[in-house]
Amino acid sequence: MGLAAALLFLLLAAPAAFAEQYTVGDSSGWTTTGDYQSWAQGKTFTVGDTLLFTYGGSHSVEEVSKSDYDNCNTGNAIKSYSDGNTVITLSNPGAMYFICPTIGHCAGGMKLAINVVAASGNSPSTPSTPSGSTTPSGTPPSGGTTTSPPSTPSGAPSAVNYGFMVALLGAVVGIMS
Repeated sequence: MGLAAALLFLLLAAPAAFAEQYTVGDSSGWTTTGDYQSWAQGKTFTVGDTLLFTYGGSHSVEEVSKSDYDNCNTGNAIKSYSDGNTVITLSNPGAMYFICPTIGHCAGGMKLAINVVAASGNSPSTPSTPSGSTTPSGTPPSGGTTTSPPSTPSGAPSAVNYGFMVALLGAVVGIMS
């Protein structure tokens, strides 16, 4: 029975192992030459995933509100990072906004808006963007309506994966009985 308890613990802890780390800008990192709307397009960011920002000394990262993101306002950061190798855990579903506070960098496109979905697959709306811009998925905004993120999870545990783990546990417990 001790083995069954250990397997149960492992199976319940397994969904955390499915979290992904996304390197913002891929091999280019967080730079003034990045196209972060295109970079985020097609990615599904899930609670538990992490963003890795890699950048040089002339850059940093600020998590900001939507309004500050839209206006490239660096005076009201929610959180600021300047270590050159910043890992941010996506701990809540919903919109998140990041900018480089160095003068002119945000206005030049060094900003990122993402939508984080719950690990269970519940999907909040895509962050809205100002008129004339595009959403983080790269599609034009649609007059106040929202779009759902892609339905294909990127490493996040699905109900099918979780169901399989529970069934596997049942089989192991049945064999051990």
